[in-house]
Amino acid sequence: MERGWAGFSTPETHGKWSLRASATGELVFDNVKVPKSHVFTTVKGLKGPLSCLNSARYGIAWGAIGAAMDCYMSALNYSKERIQFGRPIGGFQLTQKKLAEMITEITKAQLLTWRLGVLKNEHRATPAQISMAKRNNVFMALTIAREARQIHGGMGITGEYPIMRHMMNLESVITYEGTHDIHLLITGMDVTGIAAFE
Repeated sequence: MERGWAGFSTPETHGKWSLRASATGELVFDNVKVPKSHVFTTVKGLKGPLSCLNSARYGIAWGAIGAAMDCYMSALNYSKERIQFGRPIGGFQLTQKKLAEMITEITKAQLLTWRLGVLKNEHRATPAQISMAKRNNVFMALTIAREARQIHGGMGITGEYPIMRHMMNLESVITYEGTHDIHLLITGMDVTGIAAFE
């Protein structure tokens, strides 16, 4: 598809609170005529678009880890600097519990996605495995962003720290390239062999 073709338009979405640094919009097709020179000859059906989705979902699985790590590191550093009752808040049990759980979940997501990368390099990664990693990692990152916001207290909502930026972006990421629930159904179909969404 090329811009300028009759029936093809790309209106942009404005007023976003998430993914604000990127252009977002729709692709609108209204009786578009595609010349044969622009048709893929080696791809049949949905295989082409779905393989692109798999690559995007795999990338999101890694990107979510990056967002989670940034939130974790910010919370860890803040917990060592913020003094309350005469000591850093990182010295309190509840703060240490949050930090320990955050790094544990990040490490589990790293291992999941690293293993998926090994399978992908061997051409053995399945779309269901990729869906599982995307779903797991984005949910993990969103949970960590929320916990990091708690550690930062009132400062967590300011632009001085990266937490709210990641949190707002992850609220979009949890629904794009397949929603959280759709990836759950893909995993459910993979383990049962029964499609719940046909």
